[in-house]
Amino acid sequence: MSEILIQALRETFQMLWVSTLLTAVGGLLVGVLLVLTDRGGLLPCTPVNRVLGLIVNIGRSLPFIILMVAILPFTRAVIGTTIGTTAAIVPLVVGAIPFYARLAETSLREVDPAVVSASRAMGASRRQIVWKVLLREARPGLVAGLTVTVIALIGYSAMAGAVGGGGLGDLAIRYGYQRFETDIMIACVVVLIVLVQLIQMLGDLLVRRLSHR
Repeated sequence: MSEILIQALRETFQMLWVSTLLTAVGGLLVGVLLVLTDRGGLLPCTPVNRVLGLIVNIGRSLPFIILMVAILPFTRAVIGTTIGTTAAIVPLVVGAIPFYARLAETSLREVDPAVVSASRAMGASRRQIVWKVLLREARPGLVAGLTVTVIALIGYSAMAGAVGGGGLGDLAIRYGYQRFETDIMIACVVVLIVLVQLIQMLGDLLVRRLSHR
């Protein structure tokens, strides 16, 4: 059991770190664009803002298991297959980017407008305001949002096992459910709980350090 559990954990980590990296970049980019293109933003553009908002809302409204099946043709076009750990990364990223984008948008909107106005009054460019004011001041909220997103990705990765995505979810379904091997099911649950706790503790630690003034 230890060998197959280690292999499943390795596959879960592979899905997590790749999807987390892509989600952090893509979600943050979309979140910044939502703030910049909003009315009163640095680059106000209502049509772009509404289209982005609509895409994000659609992505967040679909249950992950349905989204994963719905984009199978896209996954096959990108990866060349719809089965395996690498193929599972595609729906993980597609499902998590809208989720993190809203969290990032919320954190960026919590930055004191007076700080942004003061930066503009001192002649700072839009790029400087984004990098040195918005993103810098919103770091605690961005990290907290990313922590929540990573924990959601753990749940998504477990569901990916339902369609042959590998990882702990696949192990729990094939052995714990289909073969009625309760000990493997319990082991998978315990590992997932420990993994979530560790990520939450690390995220809370980073948030506290970034919150120091």
